[in-house]
Amino acid sequence: MIQYLIVFLISMVPLIELRVAIPYAVGMGLPLVPSIVVAVIGNMIPVPFIFLFARRILEWGKDKKYIGKFFTWCLEKGEKGGRKLEEKAGRGLYIALLLFVGIPLPGTGAWTGTLAASILDMDFKKSVLFVLLGVLLAGAIMLAGSLGVFGAINVLK
Repeated sequence: MIQYLIVFLISMVPLIELRVAIPYAVGMGLPLVPSIVVAVIGNMIPVPFIFLFARRILEWGKDKKYIGKFFTWCLEKGEKGGRKLEEKAGRGLYIALLLFVGIPLPGTGAWTGTLAASILDMDFKKSVLFVLLGVLLAGAIMLAGSLGVFGAINVLK
């Protein structure tokens, strides 16, 4: 049970999210379906809070002495991600959000995608739905990659 809690908590951490949680679960030999469900739930729990409150908190803290640089960095990252989404997407903004969240590259994921959606004032319900679809896509990609890497390691043993 503790291993599932670790998967859950790892999946909630910004920037690493499922990119580490699923390989961790596979590496620990946990059953795949429960591990993915736990990781997806952990990754999605912060999403509504990020959408509704992160922008306000970051705006409030960007000029504070100790946290200002980090909060400004987060805002700039969200704005940059949002601008990229808008430029590339046009009418397919929600599909772009799904792909932005779903393709597990550094700096993408549910946290950044949700912050970008919030900054762009996208629809809350649609944004959460497309972030969830992106998280599922990222989970599938990470699972396939993890099984490949750990499968190759097991073959070499």
